[in-house]
Amino acid sequence: MMASLNEDSLFDGNEVEKWLRKLYLDPLTSYLDQTIFRIDIFETEQEYILEALLSDYQCKDISVYIEDGQIKIEAVNTDLSEEGKKARTIDFPFKVIEKDVTATFSDGILEIFISKIKKGSGKNRFISVLI
Repeated sequence: MMASLNEDSLFDGNEVEKWLRKLYLDPLTSYLDQTIFRIDIFETEQEYILEALLSDYQCKDISVYIEDGQIKIEAVNTDLSEEGKKARTIDFPFKVIEKDVTATFSDGILEIFISKIKKGSGKNRFISVLI
């Protein structure tokens, strides 16, 4: 098991570092952060953490869907009329569906945890957002 952890970490680490540099230097990322909703990505030893700032929404308004190497976040607040629907798709340099993914929402911040260690189902799926 330890060998596969090291292999995954080396592959993911190199690819993710290149991807993060590209993501944060891309002017479109800054534009989407200002016009749709802000996202940040962090890395720990055991997981990647994607944070989305959704202060005008409640947990029931948010859906998270993973498809191949993407995470799709959609937030719909019917009280905010047309401006109440916002969505972003974040591409990853690896197949997110092959990772264990969990999500929590608290104080206007959606946190999506992508495990480097635990495997996922390998299928496209919705992720339950917990409070």
